[in-house]
Amino acid sequence: MPQPIISARKVTQNIQIHQQSLTILKDIDLDIYQGEQIAITGRSGSGKSTLLGILATLDRPSSGELEVCGQVVHTLTEEQRAQVRLENIGFVFQAFQLLPQLNALENVMLPLRLQPDFNFRQAEQKALAWLERVGLVRQAQQTPKVLSGGEQQRVAIARALIAEPKIIFADEPTGNLDGQTAEEIEQLLFDLNRELGTTLVLVTHDQNLAALCQRHVKLFDGQIREIVKAGEGI
Repeated sequence: MPQPIISARKVTQNIQIHQQSLTILKDIDLDIYQGEQIAITGRSGSGKSTLLGILATLDRPSSGELEVCGQVVHTLTEEQRAQVRLENIGFVFQAFQLLPQLNALENVMLPLRLQPDFNFRQAEQKALAWLERVGLVRQAQQTPKVLSGGEQQRVAIARALIAEPKIIFADEPTGNLDGQTAEEIEQLLFDLNRELGTTLVLVTHDQNLAALCQRHVKLFDGQIREIVKAGEGI
């Protein structure tokens, strides 16, 4: 049996509200493997985004254990977790999160600028190649305000993948898109997942999108209610 690329054990997250403790996640056990497509669903307030934030090392759980890419991360400092993200993780957000003052090419280049061996000319060529891959090389010099929602999400996907991360976390990646554009973005994400072998972890309200994934993790009141494999129904 291969080692999981993400392994969560008894992960719990509590927050303090008006001097009372509120449990957002409770005793989450979950293994995710290299190259998998995983959907996390649940109604609003079920803990989806909180779970994604912990699995992606953006947040630290109140208790429990987490390993990502072979590293024990629940005990790391924020600086150390940031290094884990830099080396292993890419993000795609519902609101795209592109920098408005930068053009598409510059936005895609951003993750490479954080690397110690950054070379502008090489990064520029790699970013252009990624823009061509997502069908936007002609829009390389355009800023986000003149790009459509679908084009902005394609730029965001290129940005997420340019540093060749092992894992992509996508939080409602089609939530701000119309139906046809959403289908195109979904197809692009899955095509790149299969081509590159990058693990894809999606948080979504879209049951149809969840059904396309190899496994579908259903959350209810901060706990995993069930995990459905592809072909078993939703």
